[in-house]
Amino acid sequence: MSIAIIVLSALLAVAFLGSGGLKLVGAKQSLQMRDQLHVGAQQWRVVGALEVAGALGLAAGFVVPVLGIAAAVGLALLMVGGIVTHARAQDLRNAGPATLLLVLAVATVVLRVASI
Repeated sequence: MSIAIIVLSALLAVAFLGSGGLKLVGAKQSLQMRDQLHVGAQQWRVVGALEVAGALGLAAGFVVPVLGIAAAVGLALLMVGGIVTHARAQDLRNAGPATLLLVLAVATVVLRVASI
């Protein structure tokens, strides 16, 4: 496993663990974003749970590489959904973090698949 895979996976895991955790505990900033995007409370918690699960999957991918690939693919798809949600709410100016995480997740997938 290359250093790039380790760094990208760890960076993504930390980012999604933080983001998902904030959604799950209902942090004020997270709730403001939820309301701005017109997302329901239950759906917001599901997204948070998926982000935390993806972060754990990335970590598990250090032991079982296919789990890391699956987690990175899932997180990339989740970020596509996030960008679409920003677009529907006419809030693309705030879609930068989701776009960056999408690029990092795709890069992680590519690197992990190439290392098999």
